[in-house]
Amino acid sequence: MNFNNYNPEHFFDEMFESSGATRSEVRAIVDRLNALSREEIRQRQTAAELALLNMGITFSVYGDEKGLEKIFPFDIIPRIIPSRDWQVLEAGLRQRIQALNLFIADIYKDQRIIREKIIPREVIESCSAFRRECMNLQPPNGVWCHITGTDIIRAGSGEFMVLEDNLRCPSGVSYVLENRSIMKRVFPQVFESLNVRPVDDYSNRLLETLQILSPREKPTIVVLTPGKYNSAYFEHSFLARQMGVELVEGQDLVVKDDFVFMRTTRGFEQVDVIYRRIDDDFLDPTVFRADSVLGIPGLMQAYRKGHVALANAPGTGVADDKVVYSYVPEMVRFYLTEEPILANVPTYRCFIEEELNYTLDNLSQLVVKTAGGSGGYGMLVGPHASQAEIEDFRQKVKAEPRNYIAQPTISLSRVPTIVDDRIEGRHVDLRPYILFGEKIFVMPGGLTRVALKKGSLVVNSSQGGGSKDTWVLGE
Repeated sequence: MNFNNYNPEHFFDEMFESSGATRSEVRAIVDRLNALSREEIRQRQTAAELALLNMGITFSVYGDEKGLEKIFPFDIIPRIIPSRDWQVLEAGLRQRIQALNLFIADIYKDQRIIREKIIPREVIESCSAFRRECMNLQPPNGVWCHITGTDIIRAGSGEFMVLEDNLRCPSGVSYVLENRSIMKRVFPQVFESLNVRPVDDYSNRLLETLQILSPREKPTIVVLTPGKYNSAYFEHSFLARQMGVELVEGQDLVVKDDFVFMRTTRGFEQVDVIYRRIDDDFLDPTVFRADSVLGIPGLMQAYRKGHVALANAPGTGVADDKVVYSYVPEMVRFYLTEEPILANVPTYRCFIEEELNYTLDNLSQLVVKTAGGSGGYGMLVGPHASQAEIEDFRQKVKAEPRNYIAQPTISLSRVPTIVDDRIEGRHVDLRPYILFGEKIFVMPGGLTRVALKKGSLVVNSSQGGGSKDTWVLGE
């Protein structure tokens, strides 16, 4: 099992040139893998999978009739990003998060971007994640999006593009940290020779980001989870443990006199910062969904008064809407008077008649997504869809054009991946994690998700995807 017969085909391959030659920055890992026997590679892959199982690194798929938790598939061939490529990506992400934060602050107060006709008012007001209850909120330090996971792809010529933004409760960072821990055991010598940038200080940086949200010198911080049946519960408990803070559910917290308290064996303890991993709808039944049993009655009043901080701030989901996403380049120009460093994937907004007609005429060549969808659900990949599926989507788009966007089918970059007893190229994306505290910090790497099915462009774990460790090389 080696790279001797590996074929990059006609895709942009991140380890090999189109000629088949090894890219210089990955030669060390390629040589290392080529020196291993088939049995040694299999043993290392098996050891990695066993470590994931022993650590309890699993996820559950909503709607799975068996209701079983599954190991997140992991491939031991890393995805390597050279320093010069990372510098461009890091600068682009800093710029993007800064613009998105200014946009969210604006949209819940002055709405300059609407008044100056950069974004149509109806786009914002029809957004399912726009929360009128958040108008005139003033988050600590003016920061709305403290933790962001931005999905990045590399197109056919290798340039980075933003596929979508995730500012509500982005998940997956625990896999990044655990994948790295496993890879250090599998290939310890290679890490030293390649000068791979570390990621294991993320939990400390996350804790610092949360601490500065409180005026109290020694704030009490908690991670708020919906509970053990949530698909990302492993991550909630992992991050709480890494930061040394309490993992709580809504029933563990109570609001008294507009302050939030946690029930403990010693009595009530004031809570200063909540890293919440539940959606806006369920945060406070007195403000959002009245039937929520996951939230804390009175939480939003305590937040408005500055008695508790929430990360991320309520209302940030407005920027996750895929129609709003299409306006981010305009946001960068409007708020920062700069040209975007990272491009969006070209996007057709179906609420615009001309772009709707183009979409309907070309469904078999386009990827069509719901504006508020996630996890690979509610989308049509035209080139891989049946005629019946295309016609079904045609009717859906015509019925609710505001709820859909369309994009060209992008040939995602590929990375060599172990498939049974051979190595084949599989398509990947990347989710870097960005923290916005006193400054903007971009984790050097992120979650590389792999479409394990041959030819598939859908990388989501819920759709059969796996992951790789992402190695950003130092200078």
